[in-house]
Amino acid sequence: MTSAADERSGKASVDALPAARPPAFYRLENTVQPYDWGSTSAIQDLLGVEPDGRPAAELWMGAHPLAPSRVVPDGAGRPGEGQRPGGSAASGTTLADLVRADPVGVLGQRVLDQYGPRLPFLLKVLAAERALSLQVHPHPHRAREGFNRENRERVARDSPLRSFHDDQHKPEMVVAVSRFEGLSGFRRPARILELLDGLDGDLVARMRAALVARPTEAGVREAFTLALHARSEPDVAADLARTVASVRARAEGGAVPAPGSPRRTSRRADATVLALAEQHPGDPGAVVSLMLNRVTLEPGESMFVPSGHVHAYLSGCAVEIMASSDNVLRAGLTSKLVDVDALLECATCTPGPAARPRLVDDGSGLVTYRPPVAEFALRAGPLTSAVPLPDAGPRVVLCLEGAVTLVGGSGDGSAETRLARGESVFVPHATGAVVARGDGRVVVAYVP
Repeated sequence: MTSAADERSGKASVDALPAARPPAFYRLENTVQPYDWGSTSAIQDLLGVEPDGRPAAELWMGAHPLAPSRVVPDGAGRPGEGQRPGGSAASGTTLADLVRADPVGVLGQRVLDQYGPRLPFLLKVLAAERALSLQVHPHPHRAREGFNRENRERVARDSPLRSFHDDQHKPEMVVAVSRFEGLSGFRRPARILELLDGLDGDLVARMRAALVARPTEAGVREAFTLALHARSEPDVAADLARTVASVRARAEGGAVPAPGSPRRTSRRADATVLALAEQHPGDPGAVVSLMLNRVTLEPGESMFVPSGHVHAYLSGCAVEIMASSDNVLRAGLTSKLVDVDALLECATCTPGPAARPRLVDDGSGLVTYRPPVAEFALRAGPLTSAVPLPDAGPRVVLCLEGAVTLVGGSGDGSAETRLARGESVFVPHATGAVVARGDGRVVVAYVP
C-alpha cells in the first residue's frame, strides 16, 4: 500500500507496460487513506495487517489522480505484502498509465466513446469509527464551474483550501459490509417540526419558525441555511449547548407515545444529536441531523446518494462505489475545509426518503446493484457455484471473504488467478468473459 502523498509524487513510467499480449488480470496495490474518522481495525483486518492504533478510513481501488492504484501483471507477485495502512511500497505503473497506454483494450470502445480515456468509477472500502462530514457532492456543471474557478485562482490541486479537486460529479452508492449507519436526504417538514418541538435555543426556534411559515421544500432550505450559517455566529456554542441539553433531557425522559397516538420524538434521532455533539462540540451539524433521514443498513443492504443530496455517514464498514471524483463540499462535522456557500449552491432540499438502487437477484448468489447512473454498478455476494461476471468493459474485483478464483479469456488466451481475502485485481475489457468460483464473498465493480 502507498500513502496518497507518495502516489501524487510517484514517477510512473508507461515504458514499463508489457509489449506482448496484455495480461488478463492485473493485481492492484491500493492506497489506504488515514482520515481521522476511520476505523483502527476494519480495513486492517480485511488486509491482514496488524492494527497499530492509526485510523484506516478508505481503501481506494481505481485510477483517480489523487491516489491511483498501482498495477502488477498477474504472476509478478502480490503487491504490498506486509505493508501497513498508509505505508509506502515500490513504485510502478498505475492503473491510469494502463488506461492511457491502451484505452480501447483496457476500457473497450463503448466506455472510451462515452467517458474518454479514463476509468469512470472509483471503488472503495469505507470504514467509519466516527461520523464523516455533513456533505454534498456537486452536479456535473457545478463541478466544472468550481474546478475551473479554483484553477483560475491558482489554488493547488492538493491544497486543503480547495473545494473542487476535479471537474466530475460524484454520485455514489454504498453496500453495507457490517451494520452501517448514516443520514441521507431531508425528512418531511412536518416530521422535522415534531423533532424540533420543545427544544431550547435561539437557532432551533428560528428553524421552527421558518418551517411553520413554509412547510415546503422552500422552508426546509431556509431552515437548513439558518443552521449552516449559524456556525459563524459568536454565541453559537452556548446556544447549541442549550439545545443539546434539552435533547439529552428529552432522551433521558424516555417518553413513549401511547398506541395509536402520533409519534412525536425519536430516541434514535436524539441519540444521533448527542453523539454528534460529543464528537463535534459547538457544530450546528448536530442539530441538522434532526432534519435528515436516519438510515441503518444491514450487511448486503444498500443506499444510493445522488449528486446534490445532503448526507453524512456515521459508522460502520461498507463497499462504496462512485463516479471517479473526490469532490466533497462540506458544511460541518469535520476538521477539514467548510464551504457553506458552495454546498448550499449545490444542495437539493426536496424532502423524501433515502434513495435506493435497483437490485437484481438472479439466483447465482451474487446480487446486482444498479443505481440510476451510467458510470457504475456492482455485483456482490457469496459464491455458491461458478458464476459469470460482467463480460465487457473495465472491471475491478475484490475478495471480501474466503478465497476466489477467476478464469478469463478462452483457448490459448485463457488465464486464471486466485484472490485471497482483501486482494483485488483489475480486469481489462480485452480479457473478455470471466467466471468466478470458490468459497468466498466477492465484489465486482463495472460499467453497465
